[in-house]
Amino acid sequence: MGALLSLSRLIDRLNEFVGGSIKWFLLVAVIVCTVNALIRYLFDNSSNAWLELQWYLFAAVFLPGAGYTLLRNEHVRIDVIVGRFSPQARAKVEIFGTLFFLLPVVLLILYLSFPMVWDSFIHSEMSSNAGGLIRWPAKVLIPIGFTLLALQGFSELIKRVAFLQGLIPDPGEKRGHH
Repeated sequence: MGALLSLSRLIDRLNEFVGGSIKWFLLVAVIVCTVNALIRYLFDNSSNAWLELQWYLFAAVFLPGAGYTLLRNEHVRIDVIVGRFSPQARAKVEIFGTLFFLLPVVLLILYLSFPMVWDSFIHSEMSSNAGGLIRWPAKVLIPIGFTLLALQGFSELIKRVAFLQGLIPDPGEKRGHH
C-alpha cells in the first residue's frame, strides 16, 4: 500500500501544479473577454476568432481543472445525508461512487474523445464560423482534462482505502465537506 500512497501523492502534486497553472488562463480569458466587449461596443466591431479564443481559454481552465477540483473536494455534491455518516461510511460511499460512477464515466468519455480529437487533428478541422480558429487545440483539452480527473479519482480511491485500513487520517476531513 506504501507504493500506492506514493503514487497518490504524485498524482496530487500533478493536479496541484495544473490547478496552480491554469489560473493564468482564467486571467487571460477575463482580459480577452473585456477587450472583446470593449471593441464590440465602442467600435461596433467583432471577431469570431476572439469569441472562440474566449471559449478555448475557458475550456483550458475547466477541463484540466476538474482533477484539481476533485483533489480539493470542491465538486458539487449532495451532503445532506452523507454528511451525517461516520468518516468510515463516507469513505465507503466515496469508494463506491468512484468505482461505479466517476471512473466508468471518465473512461467512457476518454474512449469516445480520442477518435474525435485525432480526426480533428489530422484534418486540421477549422471552425465553421467565418474567421474562426482551428478546433483541435480546444478538443485536445477533453482527453487531457478527463485523464487528470481519472488520475485524481484513482488517487482519491487509494486514499479512502488507506484510511479504511487505518494507514492515513481521513482524507475528506483535511479539505472539509460543503
